[in-house]
Amino acid sequence: MPFCGSRVTRSCYQKLLSLVLVVTLLAAAFLPLVPAEAAATAKNVIILVGDGMGASHTTLARWYKGGPLALDEMVSGAVRTYSAESLITDSAPAATAFATGYKSNDKFIGIAAASVTVPGAASLNAGDQYRPLATVLEGAKLLGKATGLIATSNLQHATPAAFSSHWHSRSNYEEIGKQQVYEQLDVALGGGKKYLLPKEQGGTRKDGLNLLDELKNMGYTIVSNTQELLQTKASKVWGLFADDAMAYDFDRDPAKEPSLAQMTRKAIEILSQDPDGFFLFVEGSEIDWASHANDPVGVISETLAFDAAVKEALDFAKKDGQTLVVAFTDHGNGGMSIGNKASDNTYSKLSFEQVIEPLRKARLTGQGVEARLNAGRSNVVEVMAKYYGITDLTEEEIAAIRKAKPGSLNYVIGPMISKRAYIGWTTNGHTGEDVFLYSYGPGKLTGTVENAEIGRKVAAAMGLDLTWLNKELFIPVRQAFKDAAITWDNSNPNLPKVIIERGGKRAELPVGTNLMRINGQKHYLPGVIVYSEPKGVTYIPRAATQLLN
Repeated sequence: MPFCGSRVTRSCYQKLLSLVLVVTLLAAAFLPLVPAEAAATAKNVIILVGDGMGASHTTLARWYKGGPLALDEMVSGAVRTYSAESLITDSAPAATAFATGYKSNDKFIGIAAASVTVPGAASLNAGDQYRPLATVLEGAKLLGKATGLIATSNLQHATPAAFSSHWHSRSNYEEIGKQQVYEQLDVALGGGKKYLLPKEQGGTRKDGLNLLDELKNMGYTIVSNTQELLQTKASKVWGLFADDAMAYDFDRDPAKEPSLAQMTRKAIEILSQDPDGFFLFVEGSEIDWASHANDPVGVISETLAFDAAVKEALDFAKKDGQTLVVAFTDHGNGGMSIGNKASDNTYSKLSFEQVIEPLRKARLTGQGVEARLNAGRSNVVEVMAKYYGITDLTEEEIAAIRKAKPGSLNYVIGPMISKRAYIGWTTNGHTGEDVFLYSYGPGKLTGTVENAEIGRKVAAAMGLDLTWLNKELFIPVRQAFKDAAITWDNSNPNLPKVIIERGGKRAELPVGTNLMRINGQKHYLPGVIVYSEPKGVTYIPRAATQLLN
């Protein structure tokens, strides 16, 4: 007989965990259901990632602001950022490390590494390659906590995806988006609406699913602009403020798109109503994108927007007294420096005004400027003077702006203002230096830590054992049902599912969801069903075995 009726809620799942824990105490042979690496120290956890935000980024933003950052009072250590295979990490394996406590490979989202080649990275256990790894967000759910996810990118982008989905390629936004919906987060705010809609309704999905309708069926309130977000009283909210990524903060229409700080404040307001506490992930996504473009104005825009969100988290934590706040970046980007080759012989005379004043004249990022140019880009000189503060464009610079491809103008304009502000760059890619760690509250992180160590320490602060969590959420289906007939239904290749038949019962488990239909009756599992394509193995939550008894 299925436990908890047709829906495995957080409260009933906790009851199940408590029951098995009692059995565990009576029989040492049983694995404890909620074993803690240490006693829980934090009721709430807020993780904030400023993607690509290095030391020069925060230094420049502080000078531009003219005062301290909220981050400044939280400096507590440093983070080593390398992945399992490279001294310079991409966002996907970096976020996987933060979310799961394990370093991984390029492009992997919540998936164990296929190989480990960097000295010092933990080696793999036999057979663990490509298997899904449980995240601290998923663990918080099993502890009964409310959960939230915020990003200024599309929500399916690498860093938020690694906390809320499992796939071997970060670019599969359709699969990631589906898993995020069926993770049943309490709050999700950001961009990426088109990845939840089928093509015939203006989206990108080839499987025909309308996941916005599914969210509504699950009881979510969908909000699409700032006013709707700020006014909602709902306890389950998805906010989708752009078809893809949201705008840079300097370019943002405040009526259409809320700031990162507003999204953070609203999420905390909603999530903090849960008596069991909450877990919230927040990303300032586009610091990274501005850095790729070598655009210091975009860097300042997004770093200050991120810092404002940090202040919201810090202010709450100070009043609450039970909240761990951890902020950091996943990697450096751009090799940005205050000072460049032009200041080689004059750096000791480089004044505040020489660096900051050219930047303060800019009212938009390079991307924002692009929207102000006319169709033929004949108004380059006027627009650059009005919105970017550059009045001495050369003929070569004017030509470069006119020839720039749509969507790439910040890559052209960023270096122009960098030159005028003595800002240097070494690359349009990521960099491998250690970065600052910021932390406040119970379980505060200190010292120089590995990126994967952050995941483990955050789990410990919640009293969560990640080893147990992985065994609870991801069992190979053939291991879970050794005595059942198991088939793979690929009749619709866009909507594959696993079929399990045992004892006169037939269960269907659609991949990428938390659904289990037994003889047609729908049940919700406490985690998603993940197919590891490279291994050819489907993983399911242990709770599925209880439902099919």
